[in-house]
Amino acid sequence: MDTGSHTSPHQSAATQHGPATLARWQHAVQRARAAQQMGQWHMAAACQHQALALSLRLLEHTPPPGREDDCVAAVVVSHLNVADLQVQAGAVDDATQILCRAHAVLLGLMADARHGPALQQAAWRHSRETHAALLRHVQAHGAHPSITQALASARVVEGPGPH
Repeated sequence: MDTGSHTSPHQSAATQHGPATLARWQHAVQRARAAQQMGQWHMAAACQHQALALSLRLLEHTPPPGREDDCVAAVVVSHLNVADLQVQAGAVDDATQILCRAHAVLLGLMADARHGPALQQAAWRHSRETHAALLRHVQAHGAHPSITQALASARVVEGPGPH
């Protein structure tokens, strides 16, 4: 099964033109789901990578007031979707790296006060999802040094105690 994991990692020409918006992100995710339902794995992967690139671009600029949570959720959903496709294609190591990167993006937002409290709080809330995804991945596919490092980094950013 070819999911297009060899395509440009999250920065296609289609995402470089025009502003990144939540509507464009949603459209890319919907196209990916439709392609996946039709068994068009390469197209589904391309659309998921486009959605991922759009979601990351949403965070490059300050998200619109009140939409911080939506923008962070888009980043998390896109990373999880791409990781799922990677696992389905048998590219478990690639999926591992995608999941670790998702968690790292959120930790970076949490640690950098320049992002403002609304974005930091959204990142903190959604980091529970990426944390759980990392643990599920370990349970399904075994331990991986990158995941161990990602989880250790979370402890440094969040401090000791339960996640």
